Amino acid sequence: MNIRRTMKTRRAMTAVAFTTGLVLTVAGCGGGGGDDKSDQDSKPSAPAKSDDGGGEKKESQAPPADEALAESKGDGVTLVINSAKRDEGGFLTVAGKVTNTSGGLWTGGQWRGDEKELQKNGGSIAGASLVDEQGKKRYLVLRDTSGRCLCTKFEGGIDSGNTVDWFAQFPAPPEGTNKLTFQVGGMAPAAIELSEGE
Repeated sequence: MNIRRTMKTRRAMTAVAFTTGLVLTVAGCGGGGGDDKSDQDSKPSAPAKSDDGGGEKKESQAPPADEALAESKGDGVTLVINSAKRDEGGFLTVAGKVTNTSGGLWTGGQWRGDEKELQKNGGSIAGASLVDEQGKKRYLVLRDTSGRCLCTKFEGGIDSGNTVDWFAQFPAPPEGTNKLTFQVGGMAPAAIELSEGE
């Protein structure tokens, strides 16, 4: 008698366990849409194809390196400013390209500045400045202890039609001052907006 009850109990427990297993299996596979979707959402999707069918479309694109913040013409050249970034240590680096449009060799002598100390820099962008019109301040190119500018020197000059990269480092203006005017030589002043360094 006890053996029959034990066997019935075991059969009942086995049936319950089997049924529970089926229910859990069906629940795990059954509503597949929701669970599968969350799994897909957590996995990186395949890159989207570009509209022209050639290659892959990038999710975020940085602005082109040659995108100009400002451009100024004069002194026989075209000056382009591509970046004006605050650096660590309280510096501000302005950089870009200069193209000789004069038809002859351009040396940059008129850009080195009028101060006697700056004359030793030769053809350079040592005479550049940044003007904060709102704060009524003018920032000059930084120099080392020997009076050499922390800037590009146009050694040998620039041949007609050629383009070269340039940079100049200045003291950074206070936080919150983001709009300045770049000036050098006889070039028209160029308004620029600062960005934070990486």
